[in-house]
Amino acid sequence: MLPVILLLLAGVLDYTMLMRTAISVADAARAGAQFGSLSVTNAANTTGAQNTALTAAPDVVGLTVTAVKVCQCSDGTTVNCGSSCTSGSVRIYSKVTASTAATPIFSYSLVPFSGTISTTISMRAQ
Repeated sequence: MLPVILLLLAGVLDYTMLMRTAISVADAARAGAQFGSLSVTNAANTTGAQNTALTAAPDVVGLTVTAVKVCQCSDGTTVNCGSSCTSGSVRIYSKVTASTAATPIFSYSLVPFSGTISTTISMRAQ
């Protein structure tokens, strides 16, 4: 009976750690996008958005963050930021993607898992 309980406990621990990593990665992407959405100037400051995201999740090992400034028309089509839209004004967005490798603590021979946890957040600049 004890081996079954230990196996269940190991599974719960692994699942909990993966969920914590996923939440931290999502929070990091949100923090970076929020930084970019504060103003049009911040949306262009992709390094600031990346640094904000990395600071938001210092305990996530191997976290990589990319940030871009995206311009879209009101109908959702992507345009160059210097262009104009026939459907209205150009809207500026800060788009941040955060990702890290996810590996479980324990190795399960019947259910191997390793992968990437990634989140992309896009917020409109004010």
